[in-house]
Amino acid sequence: MTIEFHAWNTPNGRKISVALEEMELPYEVVPVDIRNGQQFEASFLRISPNNKIPAIVDPDGPGGQPISVFESGAILFYLARKTGKFLPADLRAQTVVMEWLMWQMGGFGPIPGQVHHFRAVADETDRRYGLQRFSAETHRLYGVLDARLASNDHVAGELSIADFAILGWAWRHERHQVDLAAYPNVARWYAALMERPAVQRGFARKLD
Repeated sequence: MTIEFHAWNTPNGRKISVALEEMELPYEVVPVDIRNGQQFEASFLRISPNNKIPAIVDPDGPGGQPISVFESGAILFYLARKTGKFLPADLRAQTVVMEWLMWQMGGFGPIPGQVHHFRAVADETDRRYGLQRFSAETHRLYGVLDARLASNDHVAGELSIADFAILGWAWRHERHQVDLAAYPNVARWYAALMERPAVQRGFARKLD
């Protein structure tokens, strides 16, 4: 049965389109135009009460009953549990995946997102302060990722939902004003993932 994928062309949206393609799940995109406030419409708030994309509605949820899921990390975890893919069954290995998934959700997303915000601020003083503060932390996070990938092909060993989550934001590295040449292990990981056919389909899928 086809999953309804409510999204827009953002890093958080791309996390899920990549995962859906990698997991070979049928889905239909329902664009939510966040530029025009569609995320505040009652119909969307019923499935995403935090008025943020993405969200999904799976008509074939637990027990064969429909389920809606909001928050990109929760969606990735749900889809991995549903399919048995990209999330190890072993608790020790699964914990590593969840650590890096939460690392993305708590840092490598909110912080680069502030760089996006302050680049658009009109006041030069406000823009300079914000960019200095959040650019420094963004580069620190890229450094953490680079160190992790120095001895791992993927952030949690095997390819997992944590990689999909992080990739959604690394995709915007140019907008973060980050040159991946400064982070060679990230550059290697990024290029390898972007060569995967399912990842390419996930990024090519029109979300807006």
